[in-house]
Amino acid sequence: MADENYSRQARRKTKKEPGNDKKTSSKKGGKGKKLLTALAVFLLVLFIAGAVTVASIISGAPEIDRDDLVMSQNPEIMDIDDELVTSLDTGENRRYADIDEIPDLVQDAFISIEDERFYDHFGVDVRRIGGAVIANITGGFGSEGASTITQQLVKNLYFDFDKTITRKLQEQYLAVRLEQQYTKDQILEMYLNAIYFSGSRYGVVEASDYFFSKSLDELTIEDAALIAGIPQRPTAHNPFNNPEAAENRRNTVIDRMERNDVISAEEAEEAKAVAVEDQLNQGGNSEGEEYQAYLDQVLEEVEAIDGIEWNDIYSSGLKIYTNLDQDLQSYVNDVMNEEVVDFPDEYFQAGITLMDTTNGRVHALGGQRGESEGARQLNWATNSQAGQAGSTAKPIFAYGPGIDNMQWPTAKIFDDSEHYYPYPNDDQPVRNFDRQHLGDMTMREALKDSRNVPAVKAIEEAGLDHAEEFGENLHVPMGDISESYALGANYMSSLDMAGAYGAFGNNGEYNEPFTVRGVEFRDGQTIDLEPEPEEAMNDYTAYMITDMLRDVLTDGTGTSAQIPGIDIAGKTGSTNYTGDQVEQYNIPANHIKDSWFAGYSTDLTAAVWTGYPSVGDGQINMNEQENAIARSIFREIMEYAHEDRDPGEFTQPDSVVELEVEESTGLLPGPLTPDDEIITELFVRGHEPEDESDEFAELSGISNLSASYNEDEDRIDVSWDYEGDEEVEFEVEVQEPDADDYQSFETTSGTEYQFTGPAPGETYSIRVTAVAVEDDDIESDSATVEVTIPDDDEDDDEENNEENNNEDNNEENNNNNNEENNEENENDNNNNNDNENNEDDNNEMNNEPENNNQNNTPAENNNNGNNTENNNNNTNNDANNANEAENTGNEPAEAQENNANNAPAENNNPDEGNEGDN
Repeated sequence: MADENYSRQARRKTKKEPGNDKKTSSKKGGKGKKLLTALAVFLLVLFIAGAVTVASIISGAPEIDRDDLVMSQNPEIMDIDDELVTSLDTGENRRYADIDEIPDLVQDAFISIEDERFYDHFGVDVRRIGGAVIANITGGFGSEGASTITQQLVKNLYFDFDKTITRKLQEQYLAVRLEQQYTKDQILEMYLNAIYFSGSRYGVVEASDYFFSKSLDELTIEDAALIAGIPQRPTAHNPFNNPEAAENRRNTVIDRMERNDVISAEEAEEAKAVAVEDQLNQGGNSEGEEYQAYLDQVLEEVEAIDGIEWNDIYSSGLKIYTNLDQDLQSYVNDVMNEEVVDFPDEYFQAGITLMDTTNGRVHALGGQRGESEGARQLNWATNSQAGQAGSTAKPIFAYGPGIDNMQWPTAKIFDDSEHYYPYPNDDQPVRNFDRQHLGDMTMREALKDSRNVPAVKAIEEAGLDHAEEFGENLHVPMGDISESYALGANYMSSLDMAGAYGAFGNNGEYNEPFTVRGVEFRDGQTIDLEPEPEEAMNDYTAYMITDMLRDVLTDGTGTSAQIPGIDIAGKTGSTNYTGDQVEQYNIPANHIKDSWFAGYSTDLTAAVWTGYPSVGDGQINMNEQENAIARSIFREIMEYAHEDRDPGEFTQPDSVVELEVEESTGLLPGPLTPDDEIITELFVRGHEPEDESDEFAELSGISNLSASYNEDEDRIDVSWDYEGDEEVEFEVEVQEPDADDYQSFETTSGTEYQFTGPAPGETYSIRVTAVAVEDDDIESDSATVEVTIPDDDEDDDEENNEENNNEDNNEENNNNNNEENNEENENDNNNNNDNENNEDDNNEMNNEPENNNQNNTPAENNNNGNNTENNNNNTNNDANNANEAENTGNEPAEAQENNANNAPAENNNPDEGNEGDN
């Protein structure tokens, strides 16, 4: 304990020793250390807090992504030759250029005014930050920026346009990171393509086009300086709206370029001497507006690509490769706007599709007359509700299905007679446009002349199921199909119609009409969009329809659409208003709703619809030939489009056989078929007719057969007439006295025969029969005549002569045999013969030929001398007079029949316009 106490005391004592008194110095040193320590701790805490804060701010900065660095780009539209047409206006107009496509002049202008030490800093310009700090202290935070081009790029891509410390720190951080990952040229390329100019234009490519209508390599010093000065304040420096402010800013840029030795002082003065107004030449999307109908369809097709999103189309710099032929499209626009075809008024509309027959590539669209009011306006070329198809549907629904499924020939007979729609519309008649019926006609005639009754009968015979399938194969819009589809009750666009008709011209192979053949993304990925062809019908169906539609242009309802030297097939179409519409709007007669023409060559297909948007806007007046406008449009466009083309003729496939047939039966011509009854038609191979027609198997009869004895020549003269058109010979047979039957004496092609050396006093019977040259088994009904040869006994002759004279003379000639009385008797006989001739003329018109030829009975021929010859001459005169009367009676009937047959043809000549389908 003592030791312990000592120790404590000793320690206290020791502390109190004078030599160990360091109280003053220790206090001073301890206070200083504490202050330093506290300051160090404070600074450390401040640094840690700042570091944590900065780290927190930086951690909130977005990640750098290459896709984000490339700002959204407008889609570029390329034509059929891969030439740029336009960049679609999607609200923000952008086009991209690689750095080597941007001239040094343009790069230097931007660097001089925006970041003159761009190639020296690491993303942040420290010297510039110092100046900005002083300005911010004196003028308030945000009064001046220190942003480099790299920082501006980051700001434009990732941040709103605010001026907070957080944003500034993140901007600087990302700028440094960006410089670590990309070269200066890459950063400058991204910046020059992302910078905003006024007018919703982004990037120097759009600025150059918008302000000057120039490409980048065409820009001058003053041009480069002007666009370089705009981004600082795009609205205030817009040269169109504020040319003075824009010029001041431009000159500032020029001065900076001179100071940085980019240009010389002389070049600077020359550039500043140019007025801004003299530089400007506003460009933009004039091509896009001109081609708006086509571009609308382009976007429809691109948006329908499976898996593609909106951003892929409108903000990724997509290149869209189309089938647009700018020359043809411009001409279609000219036609639509009355520079080629006259239109009745401004409300009259048209929809046009011009397509490649072989592959479906659409080269031009006429969507609306007048100037386009913007994208996605009503497009009459692609609007499936534009109009009803009318008679252009007849090949699709009426005749195509029957040929394809039932192998109908073009010679198939349809009866154009009174006909009604089936139940429940069985009280509604099917009417032709001329309200007439023409009886039996071939399918070719029915289609060529656009007869409605045969078309309805055709769809009924082929069946609605086959008609529907045929239409579906051609991608024709349909509702619930009915018999009225044969007359075009369905609605179609010209795009739909061109696709369907193109298949007829392409051997039955359907190609969906398309404007876009492919797209290419910025990363080089491509999508091929060309549709695969489809077999819509047999090749024989396509060719047989085509061959009939050729006749529409050469001899049918579409003659005004034909183009010399080009093998074209096509069809007219028109539709009427309903009865309710006619009554409600008081629509005059001969005013129709829709008028069409669709046709094709081996190279190109065109479909044209014309009409009014509504019945209140107007109606097509056929009295003024307004229904012919569709044909005129077709002709003008197709003729222009074929100027540099050499289309071939349609080729008949092996599946089709061409045969001569009898028109009225469709069978092979018989040996007696007249030449004017023989036509050439098409048949599906293996389905040709095998039987010959017997329509003309009976020959016409012999008429006016007569025989007389020629005393001077001692012969019998025989003559007859034959009125038939058949190629025949005549067999002359004679039954001699005491013979049991006739013997053939002569076969001749003439209508006369002479029999020499007849026996006096004998009676001969002569029979004449027409025999077909092609088939001698075919004979006409025979005609016979008898003649008696006078006896050689003169007394008998005189006695017979007197008896004959007494019989033939009137009662006042009482057996007077002197010469005066004979002369008087002869005159009386002549008078009586004239009266008999008149009576015979009247009777002969109602008698059969063979009865009229029984003029010479054996008793009458038992005469001699002049009386016999006179009697024979009188008989011949009777026959000739009767024949003349018969022919005269036939003329009015033949003329009337011909007029009836020709009436439709007259209506369907070049000024057609009477076609108006129900």
